[in-house]
Amino acid sequence: MSAQIQATHVRQAAQISGRRAHRIASEAEALQRAHALAAEFAVEAAERDRQRRLPVHEIEHFSQSGLWAIGVPREYGGIGASWATIAEVFKIISAADPSIGQIPQNHFGNLNVIATAGSDAQKRFFFEEALNGARFGNAGPERNSKNVLDVRTRAERDLTAGDGSYLLTGTRFYSTGALYAHWIPSRAVADDGSPLFVYNRADAPGLRVVDDWSSFGQRTTASGSVVFERVRVPASQVLHVKDILQQPNDIGPVSQLIQAAIDVGIAHAAVRDAIDFVRTRSRPYADSGVERAGDDPYIIREIGDLKVRLHASDALLDRAARFIDDLPETISFAQMAQASVVVAEAKVWSTELSLHASEKLFELAGSQATLAAHNLDRHWRNARVHTLHDPVRWKVHAVGNYYLNEVAPPRHSWS
Repeated sequence: MSAQIQATHVRQAAQISGRRAHRIASEAEALQRAHALAAEFAVEAAERDRQRRLPVHEIEHFSQSGLWAIGVPREYGGIGASWATIAEVFKIISAADPSIGQIPQNHFGNLNVIATAGSDAQKRFFFEEALNGARFGNAGPERNSKNVLDVRTRAERDLTAGDGSYLLTGTRFYSTGALYAHWIPSRAVADDGSPLFVYNRADAPGLRVVDDWSSFGQRTTASGSVVFERVRVPASQVLHVKDILQQPNDIGPVSQLIQAAIDVGIAHAAVRDAIDFVRTRSRPYADSGVERAGDDPYIIREIGDLKVRLHASDALLDRAARFIDDLPETISFAQMAQASVVVAEAKVWSTELSLHASEKLFELAGSQATLAAHNLDRHWRNARVHTLHDPVRWKVHAVGNYYLNEVAPPRHSWS
């Protein structure tokens, strides 16, 4: 894979989507299709990771399945799937290949932003795009800014055009999904300092996607750079979010819920492979007095512990998703804080378990499990990289500060 992927390459990848995507009719169908795709994606997941083979065709199959549109509200032609179902889909796919599981996280996050902040015309347009199979990527935070909330990408009015359009300039990183996307949204700051969400076509002149993602985990998310060089953006593709971001909303909790679901999926994969390896390949320790590694009482105890932790993680994720589902259409700041805390609890547990399970795998499976042929270290590498999305220590702090001092968590997408 070349170091730089021009917009023409993105267009070529996107052109596969010339046909209309399948329309999923129910949440039960969504889960059924997720399980079927997961079985398919799992087959070569280890090899894709080893070779850093980007899953262009797998992502095409994924989005054409209709699963990327299950969050579109019913009034705009979708099924308006619950967040409990959406989280379960992310978990199922991530247990098969967490890079593929992570790629649509920003797609769902952006559909939620559109549902929250878009005009009726924007909702109709972008939701129809999603229903037809279009993928929304992401132009992530700047690499050299003070922190993730420091936005330096600028959207200036194109005064010569006189049609309300903007010219977008900046360089973004951590752009998960951009390489595979038809639309590449970005945060930006207007001339007057107000925040914007700007939706750019992947083939827009002046837009470049750079494949400079070199992380040791989540290797095929292609979460590299997006460069905007005076990219012209029509006014219809710009969301003015200043007022929305100052009002209570579920944008942050939803974003964090999806992150937690991916980590729970990684934990499921690690526990699954630990059990499989112990059953089929591991030898018993000489002092154990047993014929099979699976009869070692210490291994039995540790597998039991992992399963209990895994079920607890499932329960916390489902609890968080259902809490968001039960929120009224118009929420209060108090409810927003509660949602952030409930999701943070799931995020803390999923982070710790994905790391613990992917490391415990080797202790239980034995030295043979470390052979490169098995590529089992990908579970820990994936967990370690993805859980750094935002520091879990601040999640624990947010939970403690809420219950002890009644202090609400900060209001942004990383909280």
